[in-house]
Amino acid sequence: MKARLVAFIAVCGLLTANGMMVAIPPAAAQVSAEIVIGRAPPPPRAEVVPGPRPGWVWEPGVWVWNGHEHVWRAGHWIHERPGWHRVPAEWVQGPNGWRFVPAHWAR
Repeated sequence: MKARLVAFIAVCGLLTANGMMVAIPPAAAQVSAEIVIGRAPPPPRAEVVPGPRPGWVWEPGVWVWNGHEHVWRAGHWIHERPGWHRVPAEWVQGPNGWRFVPAHWAR
């Protein structure tokens, strides 16, 4: 195991020295996967929404699927993006089950 680590570090050093290390921009590193399940999510939980905070947007809580069951992800603040509005996450019923649509920014 130690030999593998040393070899890995050596290869990384060579790649860096030769200028071959490539930075992947954040957008290229994003992965999207569609989640479709047969069970409807429970009704949304009631949350107390805090008062407005300049420069921040409240993201409401939502039920998410952990691979076995729905679990509640509580609402939270996220940084505002001027010129954009936040579309909250939702579950949409379709012919093959319930599809999760994550929260996202839209113009």
